[in-house]
Amino acid sequence: MNTALKRIIFFAVIIAFWEGGSRFGLWTEVVLPSPTSVFESLIAGISDQTLIIDLIASFKRLLIGLGISLLIGTSIGVLLAKSKTADDTLGSVLLALQSVPSIVWLPLAIMWFGLNEKSVIFVVILGGTFVMALNIRMGIKNVSPLFIRAAQTMGSRGLDLFIRVIFPASIPYVVTGSRLAWAFAWRALMAGELLSTGPGLGYTLRYASDFGDMSLVIAVMIIIGVVGAIVDQLIFQRIEKSVMKRWGLES
Repeated sequence: MNTALKRIIFFAVIIAFWEGGSRFGLWTEVVLPSPTSVFESLIAGISDQTLIIDLIASFKRLLIGLGISLLIGTSIGVLLAKSKTADDTLGSVLLALQSVPSIVWLPLAIMWFGLNEKSVIFVVILGGTFVMALNIRMGIKNVSPLFIRAAQTMGSRGLDLFIRVIFPASIPYVVTGSRLAWAFAWRALMAGELLSTGPGLGYTLRYASDFGDMSLVIAVMIIIGVVGAIVDQLIFQRIEKSVMKRWGLES
């Protein structure tokens, strides 16, 4: 039995139990709508393009915020790896900030930028920056000294050494950092959109919750989860496995 078939059976059992519990009155529609109701809300949202517009708006914010966070995170990570002073000072701050949930930054973002796109993108940037910086730092610090000494004996120094040896050797950590930054940024985006003025998946989730439309709430939650799983498994996971094999870290 392959993995795909196992997953199909697993989800089919869950949906069957969910639908059966709703039909036999084990819980009310207000508490947990049936899969049929959720599917109808999902189809209605796609038909009137509400969820399509929300998805496009969310991805637009995500791409902007994630792109900026990868650039900033990479720069900070290189700085921490190459400067002991920066690592001892800024590095310790980053370790503390990484444990702070992204939604905690939202009130501060609203005070600085107002209740608009900038606040949401700011939260997304913070969501991905710290984890990217720490992975870049770790990747550079874990480059084998043998590689560095071998390159130095052949006359490689300074920027040339970094571009030709150090950074390529740390690529597996760069890929892992990007994958984690995407996951953290996606979560931060949903948290930020809960207080946005829309459109966006998080905004629609809050709107549906305020009006007691639990079918739409669960439909949006499913979209968020499915998008996250698809991007992670079809893009980042494949890239990570390819890099691991090419760098000899996985058979």
